[in-house]
Amino acid sequence: MSIATHSDSARPRGAATLAWPGALALAAAMGIGRFAFTPVWPLMAQEAGLSLAQGSWLASANYAGYLLGALAAAVRPPRHPRAMLAASLLAVGLLTLAMPGFHGVLAWSLLRLAAGYASASAFICIAAARPVAAGDPRGPAVAAITYAGVGTGIALTGLACLALMAAGADANANWMVLGGLTLALSALAWPRLQRAGAKAHLGAAAPAGLPPGIGRLALHYGIFGAGYIIPATFLPAMAREIIPDPAVFGWAWPLFGLAAALSCLLAPRIAQALDDKAVWRGAQAVMALGMLAVAVWHNIAAVIIAALLVGGTFMVITQAGMLTAQRLAGPSAPRAAAIMTSAFAAGQILGPLLASSAARWGAGLPQVLAGGAVLLALSAWRLGNISVAAPNAGHNAIGSQEPSH
Repeated sequence: MSIATHSDSARPRGAATLAWPGALALAAAMGIGRFAFTPVWPLMAQEAGLSLAQGSWLASANYAGYLLGALAAAVRPPRHPRAMLAASLLAVGLLTLAMPGFHGVLAWSLLRLAAGYASASAFICIAAARPVAAGDPRGPAVAAITYAGVGTGIALTGLACLALMAAGADANANWMVLGGLTLALSALAWPRLQRAGAKAHLGAAAPAGLPPGIGRLALHYGIFGAGYIIPATFLPAMAREIIPDPAVFGWAWPLFGLAAALSCLLAPRIAQALDDKAVWRGAQAVMALGMLAVAVWHNIAAVIIAALLVGGTFMVITQAGMLTAQRLAGPSAPRAAAIMTSAFAAGQILGPLLASSAARWGAGLPQVLAGGAVLLALSAWRLGNISVAAPNAGHNAIGSQEPSH
């Protein structure tokens, strides 16, 4: 299986025109809806005196909501995807705006839980929409640009928080601005999404049985979710421990997002000679190195390395893992996607909870990150023992099909 590159007949300008509404929607729903907590967390910890364990619970609440949203859509696909997308984007913005109006870990957890649910619903609607017909040469470029929206949203979130911290704004002001940014991005995207006329394909999962290897792939995908979410949640907090100046530590999250956005665009060209499972394994090993670097070396250079290596691989692994499962499952690919999505979301819940448990035993972020790096490296190694021979002659490749996260 080869990695598809952009066809020479594809027109980049046409692809960008088709993709940017979905990219903006993903920037709002995912870049802010799911990841806004990460750059705001250091301020919340400082102002409200929250511990690492409490931060882990807040992060896990959002991931639990994402899991519930994904499972709900898998069990009962939405009959009116556009209405669901509009409601989800509006909910993400309003729930983000509501954070300053409540106080206490329980109230914040409930808001983050609901925001996670809305983020999953919005993502599923975008992932199911097909801006171009199957076989259109612009398809890979459209998919790459669309999913670069996730990293772009992360980078925008980080830059907004960086500017606000430099101006001395508190956590409440950050939440208000991010909520407004969510609504603004959604408003820009929505008219074009309405006019696109793309049909959603959210049919019920195929009833056919799944090959045994899917369970093992899902296990490793869950390990990836548990491992990457630790630096994705606490990297800015660790940067702040090293250099308290927000003008310095605040750059960790924008770099993470920028690396994620660029990786979506570059991965299909870089990995031309590799199959999707090899891309998954290699990217996960690189991610482990990034986590290990910041765990061993406590300086801002290590934080930058971690932001680039982890941010630059998590969307690559997301796509490659989904395509590996779809290739193995064949006609049962929709059901396999649902299982992989659930495992990924469950891993994201487990990761912060493990960090919280480790903190109660006296472990700090460096120890937690080192443990996560070892777990990811072992998982990448064991992935080599799983056969993913395709049951049919179809071929999938990074950039040619949307992931289901």
